[in-house]
Amino acid sequence: MEQQKKLTPHVFSILRDKIQRIDNGDEAIYLVGPIQLPVNLHGETSLFHWYCWLNAEVVTNDYQSIIEKLSSANLADSQQSSVLVYGDFGKADNALVRMHSICHTGDIFGSKRCDCGFQLREAMLRIKENGSGALFYLANHEGRGIGLFSKAMAYILQENGYDTVEANESLGFVNDSRNYMDALRVLKQLRQKPVTVITNNPEKLDAFNEAGVPIHGRTPLWGDISEYNRNYLQTKVTKSGHYQPEGALLR
Repeated sequence: MEQQKKLTPHVFSILRDKIQRIDNGDEAIYLVGPIQLPVNLHGETSLFHWYCWLNAEVVTNDYQSIIEKLSSANLADSQQSSVLVYGDFGKADNALVRMHSICHTGDIFGSKRCDCGFQLREAMLRIKENGSGALFYLANHEGRGIGLFSKAMAYILQENGYDTVEANESLGFVNDSRNYMDALRVLKQLRQKPVTVITNNPEKLDAFNEAGVPIHGRTPLWGDISEYNRNYLQTKVTKSGHYQPEGALLR
């Protein structure tokens, strides 16, 4: 077994003040940040502040031991979520929040089978234009919680006449198994004031309410609608209960 490497005092002195612990019953969420992240957004460089969090069964203030275990934890075999913060998120009177589920095909490859890539970029732009906000990037939400490999099989079913809900359920999954509670715990750590939620999904608003996160309002996020994703978006409205967009966007 590879021996666990000890941190030097200098390395730990740099990292220790960047870590916060959020208690979660018998477990803990360790939040690291803020980290300056200059982002190319529509041809302009915008400075965001990035955080990442890690769920752990160990509840401790010995952050050095947490850091020292990272190299042997094989974290690349799983995924961690993070949050991109803009402006004075904790104190600003009006802040936008987007809970964005990872979409490998849409966010990375720019697939038009869904609207995820558009929603990611548009939410970041709106947050910047608003002056403050946070985009939570939820890594365990691929395919509404079924994972990337299962999502690939669901895509095959969709190419053979199934809609997104039917495809997930035919593989033995529920329509939507996503959970937002860890992200909302992190949100409450970063801000106590009400937020405006960027979403078309009433279940996200329900999660905010259940977690006791005050909401100032909601703003919809529709766009980039085409022949490739129109049925997908219609299914969100008719079967998943998403709010109907104004006008004739889906017709």
